[in-house]
Amino acid sequence: MGLHRHTKYETQYINETNIRTAIYMAVVVIALEIWMLIRYVDKRPGLTFMKYFDGWTNYLILLSSAWIILTFSISFKYKESGRKHGRSIIGIISGSLTLLLDILMSIRFLHVRKGMPFKDLIEASKYLVLLTLLIVCYLIYEIFLSHKSLRSTALYGQFLNFLFALICLGFGCETSVYDVTRERQILCFVTMVIYAACLLIWKPYVSIIIISVVFNYFYSDWKPIMKANESPYAQNILEANQINYLTFWIALVMVSISIYQQRLAEAKKDENLVTANARLKKLAVEDELTGLSNIYQFVQDAKEVMLNTPGNKTYLFLNIENFKNYNDQFGYQAGNKFLKKVAGMIKDTFSGCPVARQAYDHFAVLADNDGLMEKLEGLRRQIININTDIHIDLKVGAYTPGSDMSESTILTSHGSGTDNDMKAAGKMVDPRIAIDRARFACSLMKNKYDKHFMAYDRKVDSDFHKRQYIVNNIDHAVENGYIKVFYQPVVWSENHTLCGCEALARWDDPKYGFLSPADFIPVLEEYRQIHKLDKCIWEIVCRDLRNVKASGMQPVPVSLNFSRLDFELMDTVTVLEELVDKYQIGKNDIHVEITESALTDNMGMLRQSMNRLKDDGFSVWLDDFGSGYSSLNVLKDYSFDVLKIDMKFLSSFDSNDKSKVILNMIIELAANLGMYSLTEGVETEEEADFLTKVGCGRLQGYYFGKPMPLNDIIEKIQNGTYIIKRLV
Repeated sequence: MGLHRHTKYETQYINETNIRTAIYMAVVVIALEIWMLIRYVDKRPGLTFMKYFDGWTNYLILLSSAWIILTFSISFKYKESGRKHGRSIIGIISGSLTLLLDILMSIRFLHVRKGMPFKDLIEASKYLVLLTLLIVCYLIYEIFLSHKSLRSTALYGQFLNFLFALICLGFGCETSVYDVTRERQILCFVTMVIYAACLLIWKPYVSIIIISVVFNYFYSDWKPIMKANESPYAQNILEANQINYLTFWIALVMVSISIYQQRLAEAKKDENLVTANARLKKLAVEDELTGLSNIYQFVQDAKEVMLNTPGNKTYLFLNIENFKNYNDQFGYQAGNKFLKKVAGMIKDTFSGCPVARQAYDHFAVLADNDGLMEKLEGLRRQIININTDIHIDLKVGAYTPGSDMSESTILTSHGSGTDNDMKAAGKMVDPRIAIDRARFACSLMKNKYDKHFMAYDRKVDSDFHKRQYIVNNIDHAVENGYIKVFYQPVVWSENHTLCGCEALARWDDPKYGFLSPADFIPVLEEYRQIHKLDKCIWEIVCRDLRNVKASGMQPVPVSLNFSRLDFELMDTVTVLEELVDKYQIGKNDIHVEITESALTDNMGMLRQSMNRLKDDGFSVWLDDFGSGYSSLNVLKDYSFDVLKIDMKFLSSFDSNDKSKVILNMIIELAANLGMYSLTEGVETEEEADFLTKVGCGRLQGYYFGKPMPLNDIIEKIQNGTYIIKRLV
């Protein structure tokens, strides 16, 4: 019934639909009234102009009201499309001419009816009054309100439509009552009710009131006339159509309700689409959680700032340190509230600057250099004080365009090294690259708890490009043989005979020369490319073992390093099995070293893979024991053949007696669990002697040999430096 409250969008949609509908109604009414005027003149030849004018009054009232509605509706359509073309001036002229015609009709009306009782005069002039109100309201709109919003205009148009509907309905009633007295049909009444009550959209209860009042008004005038008319025609019309009249009322009510519901459904559907599009548009430029810009919008804003503002800007990458621990302790909902609060602090601190949430607990800012460090320190204190139960901190990487002075930054057309070059460079750096550099600077502070700010400079730039080179060229290095395997001896502790080797990766690059494993292994792990390197190493080792065996020498077992990512990014066990089959080597020639840290996540998958390796006949070692926080749990949950003790235990061997006690206990624990022990990082005879005494079976370290190419270790075996003694 329309008793519920419309949304603003639904109200505007229905009002705008009514205005568009009014265009067609007004055109039809204007055409009909012009035709009626022509017909009136044609049927009454010889009348004076004033006689014609008197007879035209009702037609002119309806024609004028339709013309006003048409003018307003067309003006609205122009406004809706954003066009002007002097529509207000045209509307004022049109309204003024119509008002002049209305005044002439009113003067003539009063002249003809002078002496009429006031009550009857008011009754007879009601449609002229409505027309005058309609014209005046329209002129008020064109002169004072046409600049208002589209929504206000649509609401105003609905009011004008209401006045137009009253005139149409009144015209229909009076014309059909007049026709009935001359034994004609009530088609004018029917037409106007359909126009005003059905084509225009009203709330159902409004439609019912309008239709009921009009029907009652018309019937109250129609019934006495029909009863007074004693002709059989009139009596038949009255008796036969009383039921039809009620049926017609019901039909019109149902039609008006149906049209209303249809338009309302369209409005709801359209509103949903508009809302969805607005949401998508918002998501395209805004971070959903914090309300800050997303990185895409940040890039656009930063480009505009750097093009319009000379220099003195720094890109910041902000990382909330230890936020994961906050999430784990308080839950993700609390974590989201925390991020919203931090986002507000960052926005307030760097008011007027482009600020965005990049991802997770990372934020990006293009900040003014003036007072930058003071702002960052104040922001850091605010973040730390949000929750003192959890240690939360802020780390910031910074990149000032031009600070690296690299070729990729400075335009060659500007030369190099001048202040103007740096300003030009600042304008030309892609904000995404700038933030990536700031992020890299921030990453260099990992595990450095006393450092909270790092600027991207020439040295950092060199490291950054090296990292990018490593990631981009690992496939090329594998394909072209730049990846080399160095072998570090592993000896028996009791006689220092050779019992195996560990395969270690080296990268002999044509651009950077020999890259240290510390340069490329962490980078490949970070970018999830380490499995490419490991697979390459495994294949080289298997090929070397086959070649050694083919040369007639006795091979020694080689231990291969496996990372957690190897198990995630490929079917590790299948790859190793295929390599062993491909090169026809024994599974006892391969030892699998799995780092302790790899076993802390996804235990189900790793346990399954380790069981497959052991079932296949491979020896499985636990590498770097004691480097993590869950060593004893690892020993409880997994089964290993060899426990490889981390070299850190020997780092303070001479100065800290606790190291000896701990080493002794670990070796004894391994023996009790049925595992052999191996200690790496042995560099002195004293360390070797101690480990031998406490029962450590195998030793590895620089004291027995550094990592070396295959040919070097073969040479040392052949000249007697190393004597092979395999485990039987």
